[in-house]
Amino acid sequence: MTPAQTLSQSLTLPNGAVIPNRFAKSAMSETLGTIDNRMTQKLVTLYRTWAQGGVGLSITGNVMVDRHHIGEPQNVVVDDERDLPLLKTWAEAGTASGGAIWMQLNHPGKQIPKMLNSEPVSPSAIPFRKELQSMFGTPRALTGDEIEAIIHRFAVSAAVAEKAGFDGVQIHGAHGYLISQFLSPHHNQRDDEWGGSAENRMRFLLSVYRAIRKATSTGFCVGIKLNSADFQRGGFTEEESLAVIKALSNEGIDLVEISGGNYENPAMAKGAGSVKESIRSREAYFLEFAEKVRQLAVVPLMVTGGFRTSEGMALAIASGATDLVGLARPLAVEPDLPNRILSGESFVSVVKPIKTGIRVIDNMALMEVSWYARQLGRMGKGRQPRQHDRGLWSLVEVLGVMTTRGVRTRLRAGE
Repeated sequence: MTPAQTLSQSLTLPNGAVIPNRFAKSAMSETLGTIDNRMTQKLVTLYRTWAQGGVGLSITGNVMVDRHHIGEPQNVVVDDERDLPLLKTWAEAGTASGGAIWMQLNHPGKQIPKMLNSEPVSPSAIPFRKELQSMFGTPRALTGDEIEAIIHRFAVSAAVAEKAGFDGVQIHGAHGYLISQFLSPHHNQRDDEWGGSAENRMRFLLSVYRAIRKATSTGFCVGIKLNSADFQRGGFTEEESLAVIKALSNEGIDLVEISGGNYENPAMAKGAGSVKESIRSREAYFLEFAEKVRQLAVVPLMVTGGFRTSEGMALAIASGATDLVGLARPLAVEPDLPNRILSGESFVSVVKPIKTGIRVIDNMALMEVSWYARQLGRMGKGRQPRQHDRGLWSLVEVLGVMTTRGVRTRLRAGE
């Protein structure tokens, strides 16, 4: 089969929902909400662009379940129905060309900048490593009642998403956010039913999953983004991740997206130059782990990170290692790439590592992530994304935007 034939195949999920092709737009933080975290027309425009580009499944950037706990300025928060009319237009835009759209739901836990919240929460009062403590405060350990309240928030947000017309939700259980913190023995050092053993540490995630299922219909999809590992000493391991996936598979989860890392070790944001040759040759960073999952559980898989060519994407599907090709950066600069591949084009992504010439900056994955977020902003305004970075000027642009947003957020918080 040609890459176009392989990638054009539909995928039926456990609940019967059908993804029309094997291209999935992985979550990228758009930060296109208002300063008070409301929905905007820019998100409608952005997701219509991806839908028209031919993607089979779009997963939104992290929508927060609590407006008092957001990961970045201008995250969208969905904790009630106040933005339901505009949320409906977002869902309609994402499905405009026959694809599906899921809302990613998230709570940052302690992974929230001090400028946004000086009193973060987490399973345990474990601070970030020393070099990050100027940006992130030491969290307060959550009480049992607070944990139950957050579980309820996830369910409320999912119910609103379904009412708005989204096809499903993805629970963000990766990259060091709250659910990831509960799963990690480094971040979760509780001695009650929410911590200690691996079984207790996955209790919060399973409770969130079950609450969402109870709050939504049987045809509504529920997936998860999960780390293969934290890549951090004393953190969440591959063996523990496999156990979590097996438990979720037994619960009937519709899709597992595999990723890895957190802010302290951002494997999810590092460029291809930082991975070993055996992985680079297969393009996707987490295919080897996906193959381990295949031996343990029967569950649809989505692997994100590293795909750059139509041939590499098709080979990953044909090998059976993954069911969906997860794409982030390539779709941030070439939103029509699915249609181009499906039309028969031999595709090679223009994505390359962004270099400023300043080593300490170039080693900080978050700067590069922010540059790609700027391209989402351009598309949200109906403009074409830039396909090539401008080196040091990219850094200046990103820092300018982040500073402005931070100041506006602090001013609003002081009102």
